[in-house]
Amino acid sequence: MRHKFKKHKYKAKATEVDGIRFDSAKEARYYQQLKLLQCAGEVIGWLRQVPIHMPGTVLRIDFLVFYANGECKGVEVKGYETKTWLIKKRMLAELYPWFELDIV
Repeated sequence: MRHKFKKHKYKAKATEVDGIRFDSAKEARYYQQLKLLQCAGEVIGWLRQVPIHMPGTVLRIDFLVFYANGECKGVEVKGYETKTWLIKKRMLAELYPWFELDIV
């Protein structure tokens, strides 16, 4: 079954992998990397589109990754950093300085 995806204003191409819709091909590739890391035993699992509540807004990070060594990191797959994203990123760092967010 083919799905019609809305065109993204930043030219990101919505992509489907394993029946899961991703906002961009880059995000889908990262998901595939996580699957390989899981097979290798480095990653236990992950959550997608995890909401982080902040005053007046919600930041949805692309992945929350749980590593075999006990670490847990947020991952945001970005092709383009908007002003809104940069504001939310600064707010996240101020409110939750202990939260590790990788941007790929």
